[in-house]
Amino acid sequence: MGTVVITRQRKQGPTGKGRMILLALLVLALLFGAGVFLLSRGWSHFAEKAYPLEYGDLVEKYCEQYELPQSLVFAVIKNESGFHPDVDSEIGARGLMQITEETMDWIQYRNGEDWSENFEDLYDPETNVRYGTYLLSMLLAEFEVPQTALCAYHAGWGNVKRWLKDPDYSTDGVNIHTIPFKDTNWYVAQVLETQEQYKEMYKIE
Repeated sequence: MGTVVITRQRKQGPTGKGRMILLALLVLALLFGAGVFLLSRGWSHFAEKAYPLEYGDLVEKYCEQYELPQSLVFAVIKNESGFHPDVDSEIGARGLMQITEETMDWIQYRNGEDWSENFEDLYDPETNVRYGTYLLSMLLAEFEVPQTALCAYHAGWGNVKRWLKDPDYSTDGVNIHTIPFKDTNWYVAQVLETQEQYKEMYKIE
């Protein structure tokens, strides 16, 4: 009886060409992953530059004191001054939240406390944020609707009181369905859009 010899067939690995293809695919996968990572980092960096959280300690402090959403105050600062504390507008508004001297006097009158700062002090970030957030809190308390309060912040309390009484601009005396000033209409839309960006990016109210 003859001897049966059993031989194991060696499993064939990739050929030289196959190995080159696998290596190329691996390199492409690594490059793709690196590209996605760099793009995400780049977008994150851009977003943080476009929607910064500068003066966050002041915003947090006075939002807590006056019960305001931080996202709204950051949005106002970004649209008013771009986070530049020494900026002046054409109409004489000053600082981070762009307070005019007339508005500062009105805030001091309505506040009823001994706020003795002068107009020059509005270049100081803390003073400016304190006045700006106090003003926003007053307007929100009176008008309740953020859009209406922002109209008053930009166009003035007196104008908004008149608009709310005019059926051409308000049908319910609470909401302003037609903002007659184009720049105020644009401003309100920009602030509300910016606020949504802050909410989404930083998960803040």
